[in-house]
Amino acid sequence: MTRKIPLAAAAAPLGPARLRSADLKRSLDALKIYGLLLMTDASLPSVAGLVAGGPVRGSWWAHPQSHAIYAVLMKMEHDSAILTMKLISSKVTFVHRSLWPAAIGVASAREPWQTKALTRDARALLAEINRRGEMRADGLPGLVTRELENALLVHAEEFHTETGAHGKRLQTWEHWARLAGFAGDPLPADEARAALEGVLERLNREFQAAGRLPWQTGVRPKKRAPRRG
Repeated sequence: MTRKIPLAAAAAPLGPARLRSADLKRSLDALKIYGLLLMTDASLPSVAGLVAGGPVRGSWWAHPQSHAIYAVLMKMEHDSAILTMKLISSKVTFVHRSLWPAAIGVASAREPWQTKALTRDARALLAEINRRGEMRADGLPGLVTRELENALLVHAEEFHTETGAHGKRLQTWEHWARLAGFAGDPLPADEARAALEGVLERLNREFQAAGRLPWQTGVRPKKRAPRRG
């Protein structure tokens, strides 16, 4: 069994995005121990839950600790040693560096589960990203960009535009790997899937959750039976 990370004690709401070092350390420790850490989830380990002191149901933006949660998320999303991708249950998931070979192996495989259901617009956008290496999503339909993100076909990262608005940058995995300094060898697709399935299976069992990976459509994860007595 993995070592569980203690939740933060409840605290008063903070001002705009003031980072508390204890919150960041708790989240980074959890990522190191679990390998995968969600942005938010009601059952599985998540940054929102660790900072808030308990499961956050619904939008974390409405939580009293939203400013503190946001501060930790921004720090982690811009940490070059942490990979973010929509891996578990189509939610933003932080991936520890030890699992990068598996994550990149799955994402760059271009298997049928990634490509067979793509719309014509999504295929055209993917071809353009492959040609350029990276491009901004300004003005692109959100449904199309989410198709590529949810199929792990591109890496997407948020940034602030010149006007201060939120923007999104889409990159090929090869382009992202160069920028991130990832020089390792991705695992073959079957080994990569098995590695990530093993990590999530342990988390689902320990936290009595039902998280799924993108290729597990229709698969019902096993839950730990409740103890008797």
